[in-house]
Amino acid sequence: MLEVALQRETPWPELDWETLAGAAVRAAFAESPYGEWIEHHSTFEISVRLTGDDEVRALNAQYRGKDKPTNVLSFPMVQPDLLDTVSLNSDDGEVLLGDIALAHGVCAAEAVERGVSVEAHAQHLIVHGTLHLLGFDHEMDAEAEAMEAMERAALAALGLHDPYPVRED
Repeated sequence: MLEVALQRETPWPELDWETLAGAAVRAAFAESPYGEWIEHHSTFEISVRLTGDDEVRALNAQYRGKDKPTNVLSFPMVQPDLLDTVSLNSDDGEVLLGDIALAHGVCAAEAVERGVSVEAHAQHLIVHGTLHLLGFDHEMDAEAEAMEAMERAALAALGLHDPYPVRED
């Protein structure tokens, strides 16, 4: 079972972010090799924090050495190589997979550039962040293609646009 704990701060508008974030997390899981966890007896928890650029800038500087805000940060609490066994080793049936933080100003500016709503772009970023929590990355081409394919499928399941240009290989 999946559980999404959400915190929203100003200037994020008052919307049903819990439903939007929950749908994004479930879509990411469903398109990943961990889709069966959606109905698993253990609870897999992800925390989503909708905050401002200043907080994300501080986190990005502290944890990534980059003194600037970014759209989304993911903080996994489980090593990727342990994901396949983590539910078997949970003492209380609850597994904290990690945290996702979104910066409002960066997200809003990117939404305008892409011609989409802030909530649609935020859902995209939550899908992206969830895949990072599940151990996927986009640093190497082969991994990037696999992650992008899962992301595209999750966004399609949510009825959202494909944010990636088609590559001519």
